[in-house]
Amino acid sequence: MKMNFYGRELNVYRANLHTHTTTSDGEFTPQETVNAYAAAGYDVLNLSDHWKTNDISQLDPQGMTLLSGIELAPSGPRRIECHILGIDVPYGFPGYYDSVQEGIDSIKSSGGLAFMAHPRFSGLTCTDLLEYDNLLGIEVYNTASRFSGKESSAAVWDELLYFKRDYTALAVDDMHSDTDKFGGWTMICAVDKSRESIVQALRDGCFYATQGPQIYALEYENGIFRAKFDPAVRAMVMADRSLAQCIRVEAAPGMAETPLAESCEINIAKWLAPGQYFRLEIMDERGRFAWSNPIRFKAAE
Repeated sequence: MKMNFYGRELNVYRANLHTHTTTSDGEFTPQETVNAYAAAGYDVLNLSDHWKTNDISQLDPQGMTLLSGIELAPSGPRRIECHILGIDVPYGFPGYYDSVQEGIDSIKSSGGLAFMAHPRFSGLTCTDLLEYDNLLGIEVYNTASRFSGKESSAAVWDELLYFKRDYTALAVDDMHSDTDKFGGWTMICAVDKSRESIVQALRDGCFYATQGPQIYALEYENGIFRAKFDPAVRAMVMADRSLAQCIRVEAAPGMAETPLAESCEINIAKWLAPGQYFRLEIMDERGRFAWSNPIRFKAAE
């Protein structure tokens, strides 16, 4: 599948980037986990066990691109375990650190990518996260966290964006067992499925997060934002504070529903002030969301 991603025709690859196996507290072996995600049609899998890496060279990738990952858990504010998701770290990467910043910096120094896992589930606030540098983003949706009712960290994400932290957002499974499978994934837009292309696309923010709805085109040129996506009962272009462009929302009781939204065209230049951000958020008829990464509006546009 291809997608028009801001003027580039790129391939789109379905990825789960937060995955546990019997190497830590997962129910399935690394190979069983690979087999399950390959059978479900995934293209990319990051094995991210607690404190330990997996030797992915010893696994049959089943046609997928496998990434060596890790999940760190150093103590942070109020003695909260801050779960840091590492993507594309070397085999044998150390699993224990004295501070959150040290763990993040170590991932970056290794050439890997650091994201804060499930901040809302962990009890981390925007103020907490503003203390750290070198994060690429956060998990906006974590399937395993739905058992606590705190699977979405969208509010924390918006607060970070308001404070000019232009973090990207992943949707992940955080898979430990069957109950966590295939509930949230990241659609990576890349030239090809090589490890190098996938990691660079993640580094550059060339992806969107979803629980199911697909986005087919994202365009932004001359101050105009356009998007095409699966039929949505709710579609919004979100921005700073209370700002939003409502493309469609559910009708009030007794009111007639309008047709489902499948596209939008917004003149950002007539709406936002320089320095403000915007992002697309849609919800399908099953209540599943998809999120685009943010763009910061500039005066020259």
